[in-house]
Amino acid sequence: MDKPGSASWPGDLWGGLAAMLVALPSAIAFGVTIFSPLGAGNVAHGALAGILGATVLGLIAPAFGGTDRLITAPCAPAAAVLVAVAIDLARQGVGAEAGVLLLMLIGLLAGLIQIGLGLVGVGRLIKYIPYSVVCGYLSGVGLTIIGSQLPRVLGVPREMGFWQALTSPSAWHWQSIVVGAVVVLTMALVPRVVRVVPAAIIAMLAGVAAYLLLGLADPALWNIAGNPLVIGPLGVAAGGLPEALLRNAHALGAFDPARLPQVLLPALTLAVLLSIDTLKTCVVLDALTSTHHDPDRELWAQGLGNAGSALLGGIPGAGQMGASMVNLASGAQTRRSGLFEGLFALAALLALAPLLAWIPIAALGGILLLVGYRMIDQHSLEFFQTRATRFDFLVIVAVIVTALTVSLIAASGVGIVLAVGLYLREQARSTILHRKIEGGEQFSKVVRHDQELSILLRNGSKTVIVELQGSLFFGTAHQLYLALEPEIGPRTYVVLSMRRVQFLDLTATHVLEQIKGRLERVGAYLIFTDIPRGLPSGLKMKRYLRDVGLLRESGRALAFRQLDQALEWIERQLLVAEACPIDDEGPPLELAELEQLLGWKPGTLGNLAALLEPRHFPAGSRVFTAGMPGGDLVFIRRGTLRVEMPIAKKEIWHIGTFGRGDFIGEMGFLDSQRRASDALALTDTDCFILSRARFDAAGSPASADIFEGLARVLAMRLRFTNKELRALRS
Repeated sequence: MDKPGSASWPGDLWGGLAAMLVALPSAIAFGVTIFSPLGAGNVAHGALAGILGATVLGLIAPAFGGTDRLITAPCAPAAAVLVAVAIDLARQGVGAEAGVLLLMLIGLLAGLIQIGLGLVGVGRLIKYIPYSVVCGYLSGVGLTIIGSQLPRVLGVPREMGFWQALTSPSAWHWQSIVVGAVVVLTMALVPRVVRVVPAAIIAMLAGVAAYLLLGLADPALWNIAGNPLVIGPLGVAAGGLPEALLRNAHALGAFDPARLPQVLLPALTLAVLLSIDTLKTCVVLDALTSTHHDPDRELWAQGLGNAGSALLGGIPGAGQMGASMVNLASGAQTRRSGLFEGLFALAALLALAPLLAWIPIAALGGILLLVGYRMIDQHSLEFFQTRATRFDFLVIVAVIVTALTVSLIAASGVGIVLAVGLYLREQARSTILHRKIEGGEQFSKVVRHDQELSILLRNGSKTVIVELQGSLFFGTAHQLYLALEPEIGPRTYVVLSMRRVQFLDLTATHVLEQIKGRLERVGAYLIFTDIPRGLPSGLKMKRYLRDVGLLRESGRALAFRQLDQALEWIERQLLVAEACPIDDEGPPLELAELEQLLGWKPGTLGNLAALLEPRHFPAGSRVFTAGMPGGDLVFIRRGTLRVEMPIAKKEIWHIGTFGRGDFIGEMGFLDSQRRASDALALTDTDCFILSRARFDAAGSPASADIFEGLARVLAMRLRFTNKELRALRS
């Protein structure tokens, strides 16, 4: 355990005491509810099992768990599952001793399953169960509790079910009804007046007082032996507790392995429900205390607690919301408060066993009626009124109906299936098309001359950039086809940007295969760009596209790492088709040719011939690097230079690629600041270098022409940048 400061001890002590006062009445009620279907003689056994569960869970779960202030005790989901099993066992004619054994074994297996779930890391996955499923199963548990407790409040024989009890008024005991009504009213009204003492404690005392007062009219009520309206003697005192624990251990030792399949499914159901209940409480505690729990550690700690409780004859449980909130409000600060809750429950068992025997069954039933009612999520009824949440409402209703008619585990399965259907519906309704950009609106970062730009603008309609988003799966496959089908025929190059795609399945891939085939038949290309290295699902998309054949079978399906690379390849194809000279291996340009390509006045560079320094840069060398002094204007006579800006350690931003007839370094030439980027020679490159220092020293009359030429080229580049920005914003 942690070693908190001594200042936390008083808060933990009072928090544990207050939590015990909240948890113990419910634990007794849950135990009686679970064991009573096995026969009248097991009512006291059930009360003892509830107290033992609160004790053992309180001592073990906090010792190994990691959530401060969490109180673990018997809970409603455990009661709902186990009482259903107990009723079924009674219907099958299973004896009381064998039934108790099976119930204990279910708790033991559930604990072991929880330990396994925690060890394999399932704790982090349980939080993804949809809210509608959790809401439905909690409401289903609440209705199950109400259905099982109403006959107890009516005082009918234990073998009567819910509907039989309601339709048999002659079997009702008016004394039980009075006691139950007193308890329900006390539970409902006391919190408005008294907050220091938990309402469940006051309600239980009020129920006992009402029962004893009714004994004035009917003295038979004061006879505890064989009285079906009270718990009866627990048969446990300070000296008898070890004997009771030993008896439970002997019962487990007599288990027949052939019965294992009979208890496996209920144990799995119980493990899942208890895990959800615990982690839900942990999330609430985290939010209230600004802490963070370890769900996997908490799961195996809860599993240890439930397994230990079963071995010692107690009922299973989970992290309780109500008791944990009381613990927090009472000043608890650490998980040590949970240990105190267990110790106080043990002290109550040893010291108050004779008094607990007088608790009326109807009083426990009244407490659980309120517990079940409060578990029903009444807010979910509002979901039906809003069209957007009506399907969620139907999921909740389906879970509740399945829980009441089949089982809680079946209800969880139905809810998850319906929630998956809701997710698929929403995904299918969302658009997978982020936008379409015409080829004449976005260009590569290769800087072009007027002649090249006019060709690219004239042929811009041959290219379309389709930016996809979201999940490409069987639910959106038809939408994908409708988005791409109109581009077959009018386009020569269909570019798919996959940067925003989060999922891809075989059905969507088949649609892309169909689109590729139709494009091939008309001589067009399907080009993939910005392919994510890994999707959230772990799928390597580029490898997947290659494995399914999209990138293997034809030269007309291509993949580029970045959109800029794809556009550069497309532009080269368009320029070659127009017989535009783009060969970087031609002879170096002379000054007059540079002036003509730049669109500058004749003689602008010729008048500066004496100031221009010829320079050769081998492929792979750097023309300049970020941080070095600026001032040189570099005119490219032959070859290609790539300019990029360092961003992080290994990340760069591609500013542009410049070829024959272009220039770079204009910003450093204009303001003489240090370079902000690197310039790399992609091929063997010949340049003219114009130094600003030499230019200023010469005082050439051509200065105005140089600055005018620079301004014209920069203005042209800025126009195209603005055009691309408009396309990106559309």
